[in-house]
Amino acid sequence: MAEAMESAKPRLVLVLGPTGVGKSCLAIELAETFGGEILNADSMQVYRYMDIGTAKPTLEEQQRIRHHLVDLVTPDQPFHAGLYRMLGRSTIDSLYRKGAPIFVAGGTGLYIKALTQGLFVSPKILPSVRERLKSEAKQKGGEALYQRLKEVDPKTATQIHFNDLFRTIRALEVFESTSLPISFFRDQHRFGDRPYLTLKIGLEMDRDKLYRRIEERVGRMIERGLLQEVKGLMDMGYGPGLKPMRSLGYKQMVQFLSNDLDWDEAVRQMKRDTRHYAKRQSTWFKADREVHWLDESVDRDKIFEEVRSFLKGEGKRR
Repeated sequence: MAEAMESAKPRLVLVLGPTGVGKSCLAIELAETFGGEILNADSMQVYRYMDIGTAKPTLEEQQRIRHHLVDLVTPDQPFHAGLYRMLGRSTIDSLYRKGAPIFVAGGTGLYIKALTQGLFVSPKILPSVRERLKSEAKQKGGEALYQRLKEVDPKTATQIHFNDLFRTIRALEVFESTSLPISFFRDQHRFGDRPYLTLKIGLEMDRDKLYRRIEERVGRMIERGLLQEVKGLMDMGYGPGLKPMRSLGYKQMVQFLSNDLDWDEAVRQMKRDTRHYAKRQSTWFKADREVHWLDESVDRDKIFEEVRSFLKGEGKRR
């Protein structure tokens, strides 16, 4: 009975990894090969008019393969993981009903987690507990609170740096308000909302090679007209204070246009910050034990064979 319920779940092939590693190109080739469609999992590609700096699939690529969850809102409209989850799951339901293989491609780990596992709903916290813990931190120091956390929730303590006072207080306030460790609630969440069978393919690459690709990618964005794209957005009234305008590439171009950075420094910071972002993405995805890491340059045939087997129902990854 349980196996029958599992087999009835939609199957998702997720192509993950840091920026610049080749996720979009591989997802398009996979979708073409297996007759599927692609869900975007990049938090910036949901914005209209922001095409070059987000490395959004070109019109030609979108004509080759249907892409979903792209160009959903304007830069001044709010968008968040909860809304992405709602729209994404609705799209998956539609694709599943018509029998189309479903591919998810992108590097926004929170969106992928929200889509495949849902969002963690925090237990109710007593305000008095929070205030008391903050007061204790001022009087005794954060280390004393961290030591207490190690006693009541050692699992969570191992995942928090001893200087991370915010997360220490967060974990302690949950324990003191509910008498249960926050790790208990997270475990319940992680195993409770699993509507899909997933094959998570993480693309990895030699770091020096990836960093070279990132620098080349920044160069191509500039050649394609990133500066003109940003100037056009500002002319449309999308100011530098908007969250999308403070993202990678857009922030540096805004600073150049505002005379806060010269051109060479704007480009240098864009490359540097993109490298740092790629490193953070890798750290996020490496923490997910379900991801199967492969190098497309040497494992290409293996990737296609794994996807073929998974979509035929011959294997599954959770």
